Amino acid sequence: MLRRGTLDIVPASGLEEKLALSERTGRPLRVKLGLDPTAPDIHLGFAVVLRKLRQFQDLGHQVIIIIGDYTALIGDPSGRSATRPMLSAAEIQANATTYVDQLARILDRQRTTVRFNGEWLGKLEFADVVNLAAKMTVAQVMQREDFANRYAQHLPISLHELLYPLAQAYDSVAIEADVEMGGQDQTFNILAGRDLQREMGQEPQIAFFMPLLVGLDGVKKMSKSLGNYVGIAETPDAMYGKLMSISDAMMRTYFVLCTDVPVAEIDGLLADAEAGRANPMDAKRRLAREVIAIYHGEPAAQQADAEWRRVHSAGELPAEIPEAQIDASLARDGRMWACKLLVAAGMAKSNGEGRRLIGQGGVTLNGVKLAEPEGELVLADIDGAVLRVGPKRYARLTCR
Repeated sequence: MLRRGTLDIVPASGLEEKLALSERTGRPLRVKLGLDPTAPDIHLGFAVVLRKLRQFQDLGHQVIIIIGDYTALIGDPSGRSATRPMLSAAEIQANATTYVDQLARILDRQRTTVRFNGEWLGKLEFADVVNLAAKMTVAQVMQREDFANRYAQHLPISLHELLYPLAQAYDSVAIEADVEMGGQDQTFNILAGRDLQREMGQEPQIAFFMPLLVGLDGVKKMSKSLGNYVGIAETPDAMYGKLMSISDAMMRTYFVLCTDVPVAEIDGLLADAEAGRANPMDAKRRLAREVIAIYHGEPAAQQADAEWRRVHSAGELPAEIPEAQIDASLARDGRMWACKLLVAAGMAKSNGEGRRLIGQGGVTLNGVKLAEPEGELVLADIDGAVLRVGPKRYARLTCR
């Protein structure tokens, strides 16, 4: 169960040894996850790691979440091409509070300990930092791809950034972590924790890496800033619509990392779809239901499925359609260009984009396709009509 979906476990045999020791001694493993509170909204990509932590908890182990209030003053340089701006103490505290609230959606609160690394990092004197720094070389730090690339390109690397992996590694020493969980972008930092624990006379932690979930665009990792994410706190309908937009090629990864469906069942389901024995759309609907059921419950998943089929298969209107007010003063002699209507309704950023959307044939007004971007629409006919742009965007128009 623990190996499912994993990218790597270092050392390969270490996890079995730790689990066997825990069983012999009766001491739960301390499984660490470090978080810099810089993006408080949890999406499916981040949930991949949290769900693996929950599996450790279900086996009786203790999860320790390290909120990096102190390391966030530095900012994790992993994957960065420039120095990351430092957060204020107020921003850190606000983000940390949101994180803790959202973690309870996935983790067992009784087996979750939340710590702030300012507890120990804030107490270190300068001499302590110097002594810690002596246990890590500049050559080790410069092995990191992001630092090496910036150095080769003569881009600035601030001295405080070099201290980040050392500070995160010391977190593992402070709590005597048995396992540290993270994404593949945290490889250097987590392995540095193993090295520092060994230097400090502790048994090195197991490095447990999960893959980064590719976002809805099928190209880059899931990220709110890229807009290719599915938030776990989004409505069931919103989650369902987003999940139905992923490519068929991405389904297996999403099934394995985001659901509890047995792998053998997943492979059989997708094999039937690929061989034409089943409709791939049915497999994707199953995926959407499984994911939504985890965060909103089975009834909500079934309701979202029924709503999607009603709208997309039967061609009916959604149960809830947002309202868009049209400024009547924008009309000329009681008429308005079709492309201008899209802008007025907030469905296009400019007349040019409106022309493009209409030209693509995906815009309807009360079910009638709009074919001419500059075709004139009578304002009286617009009032109360339903505007649809593409397969998912609707607005009920009111003229004022």
